[in-house]
Amino acid sequence: MYSPIKIASFNRRRFRMALPALLLFTAAAIAAPPIPATNLQAAQQAIANAERVDAATHAGVELGEARGKLSAAQHAVEEKKMVVAQQYADEARAEAELAAAKSGAVKAMAANEDIKRGTATLMDEMQRKSGDSR
Repeated sequence: MYSPIKIASFNRRRFRMALPALLLFTAAAIAAPPIPATNLQAAQQAIANAERVDAATHAGVELGEARGKLSAAQHAVEEKKMVVAQQYADEARAEAELAAAKSGAVKAMAANEDIKRGTATLMDEMQRKSGDSR
């Protein structure tokens, strides 16, 4: 049979093998995810860019959503909910980029309408002048 010395030696060996895995698991469980600083910064930059292209006038709803989600992300950081904070920051960036894109589209459509009006005016002038010379 097994002697008490052999059993103790076997248990010590098993403990030495399991200790590193146990320590690694404990460290992983205790460690909190880092603050999503790059995500927060990207969201802030996207909001600033949207404000620069006058998204507040042309896409105010989307810009408001972006600001609200950035605020929620910052609140989540304060509550140590880093995964949630990262998600809100990413959503804020996406909303701000959408606001900037919508603002750009509205401005492009307005410029297109101006060009169409100018072209129509030129065509009218050309027809009027060609009609006068007959």
